[in-house]
Amino acid sequence: MKLGMGLGYSPAKLTIPMDDILAAEKAGFDSVWAAESYGSDAVSVAAYVLASTSKIKAGTAIMQMQARTPTMVAMTAMSLNALSGNRFLLGIGPSGPQVVEGWYGQAYGKPLTRTKEYISVIKQVIAREGPLEHDGELYQFPYKGEGSSGLGKPLKSILHSTSEVKIYTASITPAGLRCAGEVSDGVFPIWMNPDKFEIIGQHVEEGFAKADGEKSYDNFDVAPFVPVAMGDTDFCTMAMKPMFALYIGGMGAKSKNFYNDYAKRLGYEEAAETIQDLYLDGKKEEAALAVPDQLVDECALIGPPERIKERLQSWKELDKTGRIGTLVLGNVNAKSIEVIANEVL
Repeated sequence: MKLGMGLGYSPAKLTIPMDDILAAEKAGFDSVWAAESYGSDAVSVAAYVLASTSKIKAGTAIMQMQARTPTMVAMTAMSLNALSGNRFLLGIGPSGPQVVEGWYGQAYGKPLTRTKEYISVIKQVIAREGPLEHDGELYQFPYKGEGSSGLGKPLKSILHSTSEVKIYTASITPAGLRCAGEVSDGVFPIWMNPDKFEIIGQHVEEGFAKADGEKSYDNFDVAPFVPVAMGDTDFCTMAMKPMFALYIGGMGAKSKNFYNDYAKRLGYEEAAETIQDLYLDGKKEEAALAVPDQLVDECALIGPPERIKERLQSWKELDKTGRIGTLVLGNVNAKSIEVIANEVL
């Protein structure tokens, strides 16, 4: 089991915790991941990290697909991989309809179809086995649709890839997890209870069965985001709750919130309904208080160092089964990096 460091996306002021990233690199962490929503972008942050480090990998968790064409993403991945000595990891995802249509001005459309076409195009570009040709439902290369000049021609990347680029997707829905298992090299669940791996694993394995070629956990990385808060257990639990409330209650419309649905599958159906009703009614503090302590404890690492070590045992037991690849730890600092690295690595 490898360790990764999740940076999240920026608040109003963009800062990159380089001291903590360098501490993670020194401690033996495998990767650090930049995110984007509708503020700072993931690519700029990942590039900065790669330029400021020497061993640790850096990736995007995630690049939002509608923000860039798949050929642009392939170019970015190949460029960053070449410049960093093959230390770039590519994470992509569909985001949600509120961001895609509200921020990017693009139709949300069919996220699974988009993911499959997107990855197919990226892999073609990187492989350079011939000029790029793709005639899909959402993407056409060369483009021959409305407004085209008719002059487009199949092209092959001038840049040669320096190595294979690992492609991750972000998903928690059953269909999205099946898609990840079928066409990607790894998946980011936003949270995960290590004692309920089957909520994720059963769908990933269904994707393995549909994949071309040999596909298993041996060549697929389940990389859940695991929030960390080291300190007094009760205080840390309360400090985590606004984040859980934001996702379960506010990251999506009443009728389409993937995180709310996921909380229900984790066993918190009644709480998820309450959190969403309160959050959408503008009662954010009440929504946070409605987040069950047990949900936070199951999916995060909270408390003093000894308690965090104890909670890591469930992850270590899961690791023995060979089904978990990377823990992407959020909100870590030099102290928590040291404690967790000493326990896991």
